Amino acid sequence: MNRTDKTAAIEELKETFANNQFIYFADSSSMTVEQINGLRRLCFDQGVTVKVVKNTLAKKALESFPAEDGYEGLYEALKGPTTIMYAEQASVPAKVIKEFRAKGDKPLLKAAYIDKDVFFGDDQLDVLRSLKSKEDLIGEVLLLLESPIKSVLGSLNSGGTTIAGLLKTLEERAES
Repeated sequence: MNRTDKTAAIEELKETFANNQFIYFADSSSMTVEQINGLRRLCFDQGVTVKVVKNTLAKKALESFPAEDGYEGLYEALKGPTTIMYAEQASVPAKVIKEFRAKGDKPLLKAAYIDKDVFFGDDQLDVLRSLKSKEDLIGEVLLLLESPIKSVLGSLNSGGTTIAGLLKTLEERAES
């Protein structure tokens, strides 16, 4: 790979890191070509992009970002063969890894970058799988806000029938 190719690869990685909030670093070494193709197929089906990267190029791309972006915590993960995975929802790559590993023990999660937070190690896979999407969280908040309103409306409606029933009973007594 000549200098021009390296510069182009770094620029492409910079763009990838800048445009994605949910990036996973995995170790897919010792996987067969058939296994890697299966992983790529599963990732494609689930909307996850997969790239095998050179660690030095990935590190140079990450170093170009300001410290407040929090990428420096990922440098430790850039040892050995590295595959990056990214998607629009934080938990999807973790779910893909877990689903794929039902057939084997690879790929292993090295690290994940989730909206400026870094998760290290394969033991974080279950935590990452349980992350909720933005839409799920908004839905839960709306349900929580809706519940008290429904309760108040229900009370008002039942109170109206109780008062109407009371008035009808009083009217009937007055007529008798």
